[in-house]
Amino acid sequence: MSGPAGRPLLLVVGAGPGVSGSVARRFAREGYDVGLLGRDEEQLVRLAGELEALGATVGRALVDVTDVAATTAAIQRLAAGSGRVDVLHVNPSAYRAADPLTLTVAGLLEDVALGVGALLTSVQAARPFMGAGARVTVTGSMAADEPSPAAASLGVQKAGVRNLVHSLDRTLAPNGIRAVSVTVRGALAREGVFTPDRVAEAIWAAAHQDEAAWASEVPYPG
Repeated sequence: MSGPAGRPLLLVVGAGPGVSGSVARRFAREGYDVGLLGRDEEQLVRLAGELEALGATVGRALVDVTDVAATTAAIQRLAAGSGRVDVLHVNPSAYRAADPLTLTVAGLLEDVALGVGALLTSVQAARPFMGAGARVTVTGSMAADEPSPAAASLGVQKAGVRNLVHSLDRTLAPNGIRAVSVTVRGALAREGVFTPDRVAEAIWAAAHQDEAAWASEVPYPG
């Protein structure tokens, strides 16, 4: 994708109608062009239209983000036109209704490949396009600290992705690139303080923290 010269680029991994869509619109309103990666073509087309109406140049890639080669190629293609990635937002996780006594190892690893592995793939693919000031943001969850036994793998994913964000932040910081996980301490809803738009606002704020006082985990309590 290639937009007007000089415009910043947001890449959204796991793009859809919820928090990721709200994040994309929030950044588009601030003058960002947007690259969308997701597995539902109808949702990607709809979201792309909304972003273009806000003035963004939008690229999209239909991809299973657990496919390392395909995701890497998609990110490189979307970033190549701009030659930059200013913000990489990684959103996906898997909800599997299985408690710890019925969850299989295969199921757990499949979910972790999405909820944690997609972050690793995305950062490694985007890193050549990220310069000083670039940011990695992740949608976190209170499930990292208060897992529901009914969906045991979700807590593992959210704890794992938060841990990986801490490692990424320490690794990238010497180059002026920072990473942050926003821990949503409540259930998403259509109204109130946990709407996707309110969470997106918290992610925007976390990405624009003062670097001198940077925190690689920021809670959003509502």
